[in-house]
Amino acid sequence: MSIRSQRGFTLYELLITVLVIGAILTLGIPNLSEFTRNSRLTATANDLHASFLLARSEAARAKTNITICASANSMNAAAVCGGTFDDGWIVFIDTNGDLARAGAGENIIRANPAIDTTLNITTNGGANYFSFAPSGMGRGNVGGVPAVQTAMLCDSRGNQVAAGGYSSARALVITPIGRATVLRDVAQINGLGGCP
Repeated sequence: MSIRSQRGFTLYELLITVLVIGAILTLGIPNLSEFTRNSRLTATANDLHASFLLARSEAARAKTNITICASANSMNAAAVCGGTFDDGWIVFIDTNGDLARAGAGENIIRANPAIDTTLNITTNGGANYFSFAPSGMGRGNVGGVPAVQTAMLCDSRGNQVAAGGYSSARALVITPIGRATVLRDVAQINGLGGCP
């Protein structure tokens, strides 16, 4: 009788492998979920911040008014201002400076779709625009309508300490001259009113 070597796993080896994979998944899935939530929030804050930076640089480059505003139909070719930043936003050339996209030459420079439904953006007093003058500086409150000064980006966690010691929320602060900064510190976000 010849002896043949067997290849494969024994039952014990298979059980130990399944046990190790189960332990890794038990510890890894909650952390992966937290990572996903943080990434989604950070990506949205960065998109909004990039839109403000683009609007400011385009105003100075093209020597014309550039407005960023919330838009309920931001991905439509005929997108106009209206709605909230949760619905999306557009950056457009505002030749006459009236905060309304209408007329020849008022082209969209960038359009962002609605944000994820697990997030929300709350602005100061419900403001839904910021406009840059041809100099690249903020135009302030146009026609008595308040401009965005702060935008709180929050999810169901609110403003609490998350991974790395930073907040689970983000705050975009826009100075009157148009400089935008993203804040991630819990105390700073609370100082601005925190998440609603």
